[in-house]
Amino acid sequence: MLLMRGLLDRIVLIVAAVSGGLLPGFIQQYRQRLGGRLDQARLDLAAWQKIADQLFQGDLNQLIRYHAASPDPAFRAEAGVIQQLIATVQHLQEAVAALHGSLLRQVSYLSVHLDASLARATWAGWTPTLSLSLEGLAFAALFALVVWLLFHGLWWTSMRLVRAPAQMRPLPRR
Repeated sequence: MLLMRGLLDRIVLIVAAVSGGLLPGFIQQYRQRLGGRLDQARLDLAAWQKIADQLFQGDLNQLIRYHAASPDPAFRAEAGVIQQLIATVQHLQEAVAALHGSLLRQVSYLSVHLDASLARATWAGWTPTLSLSLEGLAFAALFALVVWLLFHGLWWTSMRLVRAPAQMRPLPRR
């Protein structure tokens, strides 16, 4: 059992260190795709902004109100589309801004706000890159340490649970 734990211990440590070294490259590619989505959303909104510039002194909200007040159902639907585009641009701008901090901040942000469809698209086109920057190497070491400690905690707990029933046998009567 000791040999098996030692072997698993080394495998977990190596896999965690490599994974921690690859994660910064994945985040960079995720951030690039996120920036592409933001650029596309801005382009989609630009046509509406141009109309607002020409007819409503650049006020998109006034354009939205005009469309929403129209008796034509297509115009009313466009009001919702414009509002959704504005919300999308704001959301993407916040996400891009949040991913320009330290690597630890980026990981903590993504652990809560990860866009699953964007992550799948990034994963599908991901080119593994190992981060050799000081921050990337420190993150890989910290990530490996945390995973390794979790492994040891789980191993210790499972061994305690396996041994507990054996230790709880009733004493023989005399």
